[in-house]
Amino acid sequence: MKNKTDLTEIFGYAPDDLSRQARTLWNLGGCPFVNKACVKYNHDQSIVYGTCGVTSPYGDIIICPNRLYANDYESIRWVAKDVFGKRSRLHFFDEFIKNREKLDNCIVALGKNSGKEVQLGNSLSMDWVLVRIADQKLEEYAEIEIQSIDITGNYRDAWQAYNNLPHNPSQTAFPSSNHGLNWANVHKRLIPQLIRKGIVYSKSSLVKKGLYFIIPDIVYRKFEDITGSIPQQKNATRNTVTVCTYELGADVGHGRQRTLNPFRTVRFLLEEFAQRFIQGPNLPSGEQLDEAVMRTIGLEKK
Repeated sequence: MKNKTDLTEIFGYAPDDLSRQARTLWNLGGCPFVNKACVKYNHDQSIVYGTCGVTSPYGDIIICPNRLYANDYESIRWVAKDVFGKRSRLHFFDEFIKNREKLDNCIVALGKNSGKEVQLGNSLSMDWVLVRIADQKLEEYAEIEIQSIDITGNYRDAWQAYNNLPHNPSQTAFPSSNHGLNWANVHKRLIPQLIRKGIVYSKSSLVKKGLYFIIPDIVYRKFEDITGSIPQQKNATRNTVTVCTYELGADVGHGRQRTLNPFRTVRFLLEEFAQRFIQGPNLPSGEQLDEAVMRTIGLEKK
């Protein structure tokens, strides 16, 4: 029986999937999208939860950034083609190191799962940097930020019920998940972080196509609630932000994974994005603020 609030994917499969493929990953604590250990732990790191997605009022939503690397980092490879051309071949760091004498003109990905992230001081780290190397020199690079959404509350009881399912395979009803979604993080952390990094990249003479941003479409809609619809740019420049949104495909049978589908690509000027965040068309008015204060204190305006 489907719950109103539920977990939608655990270790890449439906939470009630008892197939060998799914339960092997449960036992190993492995992520099928990066082929490494899962990073979704409980607060004291004693349990590997492996939760990729949950339900939301707006549809099933990805809560782990690694879910956006499905199909052998297809989302990253798309950016490489958009920045450097369709014939460009992307090499991850280990492959590049093994073959660097033969790879004189190539694109190399630097990130958490490929070499290491590029750090800038103590405050900024870049999720991914795609580097073009030509004649043993750094010719150009592009930066990619990856975001999903954080949750509030917990889904411990629901997860435990699915975890125990192999011992009780006839169970059909499961506790509702008690998760919420941290939408406040969109304007408190995600948008300011994106603007700061975009400004840094726009100042580099080696960045020619600006900042790229990979995000679930449901989450990006929350950005648009704040900024409104931004005028689009046809071509990427060092002053643009290119947003690539994704959504999960339809439910599939057990032993199979839902597809990760590109949904839309939007491109706009970083300055326009920053100004709309500050002055946003959807910001409350001064009168609305006055009314909120009066409601809270229970008094009328003098």
